[in-house]
Parts: sequence; C-alpha cells; structure tokens
Amino acid sequence: MKAHTPEGSSARVRAFPAKPAEDTPAPWGWVEPAVWTERMLGALATGVQGGKWYSLMDKVAHAATLQAAWRQVRANQGAAGVDGQSIGAFERQAKPLLARLQMEVGRGGYRPYPVRRRWIAKQGRRERRPLGIPAVRDRIV
Repeated sequence: MKAHTPEGSSARVRAFPAKPAEDTPAPWGWVEPAVWTERMLGALATGVQGGKWYSLMDKVAHAATLQAAWRQVRANQGAAGVDGQSIGAFERQAKPLLARLQMEVGRGGYRPYPVRRRWIAKQGRRERRPLGIPAVRDRIV
C-alpha cells in the first residue's frame, strides 16, 4: 500500500497488526512509536472511512502516550504556566500527576488551564509581541 507523507514523497507501510510501530519506515519518522501503531499508520496511508478520525482520546489518554509527551515536554524545558508549576516541580511528582492526567483525559473531565501571557520584544524592533505559556500539564496533553 502506498502512503503519502507530509514531505510529499511516497513510502510503503505495513498495516493492520495493532502493535507499536517500532521499526517505523524513514518517511514516517515523525510518528511517535509509543502512540502510532502499524494499524494506525495503515489507516493514515489509505485514508479513514468518511475522512474523519474518531476516538482519538483513547490514544491521548493512554499511559504510553502521556509518558512520551512528558519526555518531550521535559526535554524542551520552558517556563511555568499560570499555575506556577515548573518542569522540575512536575518531575518530582510525575508518576501521580501523569496518572491523574490519564484519568481526567480518559473520563472526559480534563480542562486546560488559562494560558499565561507574557510580552516579549521583537527581534531588532521596539515592538513587543504576545507569548502564551501553557501549564506543563497542558503541554503534555
């Protein structure tokens, strides 16, 4: 089966076993193996009936997805959001906080915090532009 990649090239994708796509082909290098199964890549390549994805929240609420997202957020560092919780503070309680996020997202009760607004200087100008800083937990989800 042929797949159209975001870069515009074509690639062959194995499809339908619902196991993580650990040996992801190079054109699919943008996928997170903990999240995208080979079956999902197959559906992405061939299209989804009706052209819409349904039930993606179960993928977001999966523990492996949240762990992978947490690793990326931690690697990016960044400032604390409106709740004042830094990356380091979240890291000290990561296991129970990720479990709580999983429960909230899975039950449909997750609500993001407001975004912290800061004004930063534009490069080479006197003008400033707004910068939105989401809370760590919101960056993970």
